[in-house]
Amino acid sequence: MYKKILVPLDGSLRAEAILPHVESLALRFNAEVALLYVDAGSDLMFERDEVPDVDSFLDTRRRLIKKHHLYLQAIADKWQSTGIAAEVRIARGAVVAGIINAAKQTSADLVAMASHGEGGEERTFYGSVAVSVLNRIDRPLLLIRSRYLKPSAS
Repeated sequence: MYKKILVPLDGSLRAEAILPHVESLALRFNAEVALLYVDAGSDLMFERDEVPDVDSFLDTRRRLIKKHHLYLQAIADKWQSTGIAAEVRIARGAVVAGIINAAKQTSADLVAMASHGEGGEERTFYGSVAVSVLNRIDRPLLLIRSRYLKPSAS
């Protein structure tokens, strides 16, 4: 049924809640998986008379991208050892547009992601991504609500 599954991840434990579902689907349907991180990164902004440190800004962005690439590659390597073909993709720009574009570029039959299910200010960011993808995607979407309980202080 599914040949290619796109999985957007942001590095959070809540986003990773989708992984067992995707692993099961990929094994069942012998589907390939594309793991995606979208670098929404902040723009280089400065005050009127400020001289920006562009090199430092770019170095920080490169380190962040490398960190996320290694994170996704570790998941891909683990899955490849179980027989799941997985690839890593990094996109830049608006998160929702990055997910939609990656779904088209990879010819994904399914986009699978977790909604962080937050309230208040956190919902403004996380909830808006899931809702926006849901409203704009032109293919099946597996959306689960994830709940991550913070470890209790001992």
